[in-house]
Amino acid sequence: MIKKILFSTLIAICTLSTAFAQTKTKESGKELNDPDNLASQYFSQVMGVAVDATSNLKLYKFIYEWIGTPYSYGGNTKRGIDCSAFTKAIYDKVFNTTIRRNSRDIFSMVDPLSKEDLKEGDLVFFKIKSRSISHVGIYLGDNRFAHASSSRGVVISNLNEPYYSRYFYKGGRVLESFKKEFTVE
Repeated sequence: MIKKILFSTLIAICTLSTAFAQTKTKESGKELNDPDNLASQYFSQVMGVAVDATSNLKLYKFIYEWIGTPYSYGGNTKRGIDCSAFTKAIYDKVFNTTIRRNSRDIFSMVDPLSKEDLKEGDLVFFKIKSRSISHVGIYLGDNRFAHASSSRGVVISNLNEPYYSRYFYKGGRVLESFKKEFTVE
């Protein structure tokens, strides 16, 4: 509830600052009353992720709306969701791309990447206490990723946390051939 109030307040501030701005003040080349800049600052502070002018605000808004949703194996609603359903929902709604439903099948759709080559929107895969891929999330930058954790629900975590560092397998970027094959226009 508090999260929704804060988000509504942000939207109201963005709208008011745009509507009532008489002059535009510039700081470091960015307009202070720019709604996208305000949203970037908000998500940077609330989510602990460096969100800048090149970031996909739609991605951060989507994740913010799901933060705290409980984990439910096989779930795909706000009452409960698992990691692959959360990742699939992001790709559907934010990137207008349909990906497969489980983490192993999703991995078959990507060009594997090392941790150093990850960019915002790439996928991160884990082999948690398993020989095969068992977990997936969305990379946000600064070693942070959003995912549906089995113990904490939808959260933002750090790849450098000992737990995730231990089980990290690879990153991945969805191949263009799959984007065309699965995307509905």
